[in-house]
Amino acid sequence: MTREEIVAQLAEILNEVAGVVPAEVTEEKSLVEELDVDSLAMAEVIVVAEERFGIELPEEEMKDMHTVSDMVIRVEKRLAS
Repeated sequence: MTREEIVAQLAEILNEVAGVVPAEVTEEKSLVEELDVDSLAMAEVIVVAEERFGIELPEEEMKDMHTVSDMVIRVEKRLAS
């Protein structure tokens, strides 16, 4: 799966869970400040992403996910392992 495909999937998930417009999802965007994803929605995004990608994203890593890029990097690492 390419980085672009991961971003597109995350954009879909953010749209489904938090109502974020997919076209606004770019790697440099801040999840909280720019995309208005609160902690409850973020937890749901993580669960849906785990199901969609077939991976596990440890809860302790959530606090380190500030941008879309942070999420992409973690998904890439899990897919590679």
